[in-house]
Amino acid sequence: MIEFRDISKGFWVNGEYRPVIHNLNLTLPSGRSLALLGRNGAGKSTLLSMVSGTMRPDTGEIVSDGSISFTVGYAGSFHGDMTGVQNTRFVARVYGVDTDELVEFVEDFAEIGDHFYMPVRTYSSGMKSRLAFGVSMGIKFDTYLIDEATATGDKKFKVKSKTVFRERMKNASAIMVSHSMGDIRAFCDAGLVLHEGQIEVFDDVEEAIERHEALMK
Repeated sequence: MIEFRDISKGFWVNGEYRPVIHNLNLTLPSGRSLALLGRNGAGKSTLLSMVSGTMRPDTGEIVSDGSISFTVGYAGSFHGDMTGVQNTRFVARVYGVDTDELVEFVEDFAEIGDHFYMPVRTYSSGMKSRLAFGVSMGIKFDTYLIDEATATGDKKFKVKSKTVFRERMKNASAIMVSHSMGDIRAFCDAGLVLHEGQIEVFDDVEEAIERHEALMK
């Protein structure tokens, strides 16, 4: 369960305050894989950052009764001068999981070969996404936050990603941001549409996609 209590967030741009989230009060359902949809600039990544705890709201609080992952998909999730394996071990220690087990899982899952032992700053964006997605899936969270992390890789890799994700969703929830409606349909079973600072909840992901596409016209 994740509850938003009177959440507001905005940013100062050229001396003008621009609100993104307005007095949001909402409780997200548990045990669902939720697509978070909205036009560019609507505040999707901002919302995920607040849920993960890396960004504070201007007002209100976010309450959860379970563990929440870091936001998967950002290149800044890892230290660029550390190797993939070093970053993986560091994350394992932060979240209190077995380092060797996580390293073994991520090395097999990410399929980046010798790059796993090279500095992350040498990675392509796709390799960083594979690493981040692998680290997140290798740790059992109650809620996974995923931001454009499933769009890379060949068909085989995407099938593997979907299989692991579905396995995690048997005992967890997720909030996923993606511009690919194919990925949204593959990974999500319900939807959230962020529009003008508020969230509309849809039990059917197809209804969420329809609403999103209508707003985009």
